Amino acid sequence: MDTQELYNLSPALRLMGMGLVLALGPLAWVWLRNKHQPVARRLRVLTLLTLFLTFDLVLFGAFTRLTDSGLGCPDWPGCYGHASPVGASQPISAAQAAMPSGPVTHSKAWIEMIHRYLATGVGVLILTLAVVTWLSRRKAKEDGSLPNILSVWWPLATLLWVCIQGAFGALTVTMKLFPLIVTLHLLGGLILLALLQAQAVRYAQVHEASRPAPLPRGAWWLLVLGFVLLWLQIALGGWVSTNYAVLACNEFPACQGSFWPAMDFREGFTLWRALGAGLDGDNISFQALTAIHYVHRLAAYIVFAALLALAWQLRRVPAMRSHGNWVGGLALWQFATGLSNVVLGWPLVAAVSHTGGAAALVVVLTGALFSSRRAPDMATASKSGASSL
Repeated sequence: MDTQELYNLSPALRLMGMGLVLALGPLAWVWLRNKHQPVARRLRVLTLLTLFLTFDLVLFGAFTRLTDSGLGCPDWPGCYGHASPVGASQPISAAQAAMPSGPVTHSKAWIEMIHRYLATGVGVLILTLAVVTWLSRRKAKEDGSLPNILSVWWPLATLLWVCIQGAFGALTVTMKLFPLIVTLHLLGGLILLALLQAQAVRYAQVHEASRPAPLPRGAWWLLVLGFVLLWLQIALGGWVSTNYAVLACNEFPACQGSFWPAMDFREGFTLWRALGAGLDGDNISFQALTAIHYVHRLAAYIVFAALLALAWQLRRVPAMRSHGNWVGGLALWQFATGLSNVVLGWPLVAAVSHTGGAAALVVVLTGALFSSRRAPDMATASKSGASSL
């Protein structure tokens, strides 16, 4: 009988130390390479580096989930009360001997712990961003050297969010891959990317003394719509992945030989239930898995069309042309990798690439939102011009 406690904080200090060591390299590189640059420039570079590492963390989190390594260490934050699988070698070996293909093996334990080390390192970088921005803000109040756009609230919100994200990471383990928790953990990682990208754009605007580019009213609202639809689709995709419903339909464009297969929406979209559990306490039905998959697929058609239309609109604005190219290219990438998951039987490379494409779209659309503003319509502009005469 497994009596392993779910929370064991004894290795917490050692894990934090490992996170600090991992973060020291990027911090030293940024400060040495930019020591003569304005503080807004240094903060932007550090934010971009943290954004890049967080993107890698999201991909590695997907790899952890897709290799069934999420319970490679059944306790939190360490592994059987140790800071690494080396110290936990004996209990891991015992668990692997009892169930060779089970959730706990030496390789899965290392994958899970590497994910935790990377997450701790990112947390240290985000803490550094918050502290340095706060200190810079204090200096700005004293000598007026930085514009008001450099707000401390963004990095503080990011720091708060990474703490919440860490709590979801703990619950992912202790609640045994509860689908709703795992989906929220995925969404939390992408929200972290959006917060960091928003900061990077703001720091760039401070450093370059630039302003958001005006977008025609229709294009701006299409950007907002595309952003909202993207998040809804990511939530649906996370629900597909965490319920292992990808292979419920293994053909395209039909599903199980029909364009409207047998589906159980009620069971499929009951959020509060354990992994693999149905409404009657038995295993989740195949019809429920089909509903989860097919809703994501139908929504994908709408999101794909909206993103292509958005890419076309953005490309018509010179200052936003690169954003438009990225949106169009990533929309095609998502279509290709999503289709590959279905027809090729959910290969690991395609599945991780699909998560990466979603994360990249979050970064690009967040950047587009914060790099642009809604241009006033002609009537408003005319009234403004007349009142200034």
